[in-house]
Amino acid sequence: MQSIKVYSEKDLKQLVRTRTNETKIGEEIRLIKNTKEWETELATIDCQFVLLGIPEDIGVRANFGRGGAHTAWKPALDSFLNQQSNHFLTGSSICLLGHIVVEDLMEKAHELNPKNHHDLTILRQLVEEIDKRVSTVITKIIQSGKIPIIIGGGHNNAYPIIKGCYDALQQKINVINCDPHTDFRPLEGRHSGNGFSYAYYHQYLHAYSVFCMHEQYNTERVLNEFTNNNHLLYFSTYEDIFIKEISSFHTALQQNIAFVHAKKCGVEIDLDAITNVPTSAKTSSGISPVQARQYAYQCGKSLPVLYFHIAEGAPILAHLKADNKTGKLIAYLISDFIKGVNNLPKN
Repeated sequence: MQSIKVYSEKDLKQLVRTRTNETKIGEEIRLIKNTKEWETELATIDCQFVLLGIPEDIGVRANFGRGGAHTAWKPALDSFLNQQSNHFLTGSSICLLGHIVVEDLMEKAHELNPKNHHDLTILRQLVEEIDKRVSTVITKIIQSGKIPIIIGGGHNNAYPIIKGCYDALQQKINVINCDPHTDFRPLEGRHSGNGFSYAYYHQYLHAYSVFCMHEQYNTERVLNEFTNNNHLLYFSTYEDIFIKEISSFHTALQQNIAFVHAKKCGVEIDLDAITNVPTSAKTSSGISPVQARQYAYQCGKSLPVLYFHIAEGAPILAHLKADNKTGKLIAYLISDFIKGVNNLPKN
């Protein structure tokens, strides 16, 4: 089975809303023409970034979270493609690749209940299959010399993305993550809460920096692990910035960036870091959308970036109707990250 559904011109036309005297990003974005040989063609396309979706919520459910993370990819893509292509950001620097094939796994997971031990085991086994598919595709993108921008899906996908980078480069990478949670839970079977601990255990991840972590939503065990390995694991807390006012947002962000600056680095953001964004673990006390956009831009500008991963957005939570603003927010984050990378200081 193919790990990826590569998008065609027909797929793109269904998403882009054209208008006289305007040029949308989707009208200039690059596509793969030979879908069967996409790896070979991707290496030759003149672009810098690759858009990839992972429309699943199995990892979230395997971590006892609320379903819905599979719904972020399409509205995010729709919003991004229908932004204006202009001198601030042009679609010609981006390739729309497609999405990871997960429909078969989502169908298997549909009736499973994580409160049932047997079902939970199966859910976590399905996450392992997603890991294989994602890491294979990420390896090919990194080998092509492009920067993947990945829209999830659960934060479980951080693990196969990091592994894919490692497999392509044959070296450990650094990662920065804006997230209330470290996602460094025990190695108890794969789910959205242990992507980084698995990557660290398997030695794909070198240094890991967590920005705006929430103090009361991380276990003492995890906090001790960060303390005992503080040469490789680092966090700044939301409370130090916004409640105790020990540090400013800008200063704390620059400290987090400095911790991972020395190696090629992945950039992660969990949308549950942002106040009132629909996610599996929605927060009423988080950073603002503007601060999230600043994070994306500054990381793109300041780091030797390998990828950008936006996780956990759930415009259609399992028990709620759609929130269309989430797709637009993700589109802003994608654009800000790309602009940050394009503003890197020249050597």
